[in-house]
Amino acid sequence: MELKKTFKYHLILGFIIVGMDLFRSYITGGHTYFIEKYNLVGIVLKTTFYMTFFSVYAINVGIICPKTLAKNNLVYFILGQISLFFIFAGIRYLLEEIIVYNIAGFHNYHESTRTFWYYVFDNSYYSLQIILFSTFIFLLFRFLENKNKIHKLKLEHQQAELDALKTQLEPHFLFNTLNVFYSELADTQPETAKGIYKLSELLRYLTYEAQKDYMPLKREIKFIKDYIYFYEKRFENNLFLNLSIKGDVAEQQIPSLVLVHFIENICKHGIINDKNNPANISITINVDSLELKTQNKISTVKNYSSTGIGRENLKKRLELLFDKEFIFEHKELNNTYTTYLKIPIKAN
Repeated sequence: MELKKTFKYHLILGFIIVGMDLFRSYITGGHTYFIEKYNLVGIVLKTTFYMTFFSVYAINVGIICPKTLAKNNLVYFILGQISLFFIFAGIRYLLEEIIVYNIAGFHNYHESTRTFWYYVFDNSYYSLQIILFSTFIFLLFRFLENKNKIHKLKLEHQQAELDALKTQLEPHFLFNTLNVFYSELADTQPETAKGIYKLSELLRYLTYEAQKDYMPLKREIKFIKDYIYFYEKRFENNLFLNLSIKGDVAEQQIPSLVLVHFIENICKHGIINDKNNPANISITINVDSLELKTQNKISTVKNYSSTGIGRENLKKRLELLFDKEFIFEHKELNNTYTTYLKIPIKAN
């Protein structure tokens, strides 16, 4: 979870920590000790300590943990935690022994104890506190964020199932009817029968199989090929859409009905009947990722900015599934619309 998204919670937590620390000093030392301790010098040094404390907190929660622990880079995480011991000592030394000294003329440490290693060692207790505390807070927020994402996915899945049920008006009757037409036309009109069969397969996939979060890559590829097939029938010899697939198409798992979003946008909102400006779709399957690129001319009567609802819904779905482990880009330039998608894929 990004630091900026949870800033108010970190701020409240900071006030609680400061309040509890001051309360502890008052309870353990009493009123007189508290007043003597927090004179002008004491307030200045306590302020520099808190500045150091929360600076290291922000570095760990906002940079080191997200860049290492969240990505399972344990070696870099350990190195980052070790570096925080030196960062804590360095920030405190800068504030108390250089800035405060040059402004106010007093030190926190005696001259004999202001050596590098002693300073780091003497601050290790406080730096260890904030390192452990900030790491725990990061893991806690990460757990709550993941729990919330799982809850959202479940709600979306339930809504999708409900929507699917609403649209399934006697699907068995529909499929049986299509099968009857296919059987009657298989011998006399094979091309028409072929189209009916593909339509039946396409609807069956949408109605039953694609309700799952993930589907085999080969089934998704077959689905978009069948989808394009019907546009080929519609435009006959005037469809100029190039589909290129590179890599091993097998049982890898990808989110269902993600690829067809891009094909649908081209077919519905782009120019696909211009021989001189064909639409291009390129799918590349890597070992652990899938890349999709599209390029097409934009119809002068179409406005891609008005079709952003499906795009935003897709982006939200990808964020729920992959967090930040995906790339989704789109650009409109010189009456040409291009998109790029890169998502992780799962080996079956």
